[in-house]
Amino acid sequence: MDKDQVMIHVRFAPNGTVTEIGERPGELSAQEWFNLLSRATLDNYQALSGGRAIFRLPRAEVEQLKASASA
Repeated sequence: MDKDQVMIHVRFAPNGTVTEIGERPGELSAQEWFNLLSRATLDNYQALSGGRAIFRLPRAEVEQLKASASA
């Protein structure tokens, strides 16, 4: 994996809500950060087994999304 790429790990509750997510800005809940990532990115999400998933994004894009969340 390219060193400029970030893997953001997601964990879901049995009801489908997000319980944990990486790289989350403090201003957002886990679900709000997931929703922002889902709306703002294309073809970067991979569902995994066991109520987990990952987003693979360039570091610059993650930083830009974090900045937009705190604005």
